[in-house]
Amino acid sequence: MSVALTNRAIDKVKEILTAQEPSPAGLRIAVVGGGCSGFSYSMAFENAPNMMDKTFNYDGLKVFVDQASLLYLEGAEVDYVETMEGSGFKFSNPNVKSTCGCGSSFSA
Repeated sequence: MSVALTNRAIDKVKEILTAQEPSPAGLRIAVVGGGCSGFSYSMAFENAPNMMDKTFNYDGLKVFVDQASLLYLEGAEVDYVETMEGSGFKFSNPNVKSTCGCGSSFSA
C-alpha cells in the first residue's frame, strides 16, 4: 500500500501537466517540515525522480515520493475537490494525529 490518488486528482494533475512547457516527467508528493503543526504537504512537478524515490504510476501519471515522506504518506489519499470556497488538492491521511486551523499543516 502507498499513497492513493483519486481519479479526479489524477485527471486534474494531468490537465495541469499538459499545460507545462517543457513537459515534466511527473509529480512529486512530499511531506516537509514546517507549518503550525510541524509538517505540511508539498506537490511539485519534477523532470526526473531522485535516486532514492519510489515511483508510482497512476493511469500514466508518474508520481515520485521520497523514502522519508513515504513513512508519513502510507495509506493516504489525495483528492481534488471543488467547493464554493475554492478548489484544490485535499489529503486524507490516517497517520495524522492533529491538524492546525489553516488545514494545511499536521502532526503525526
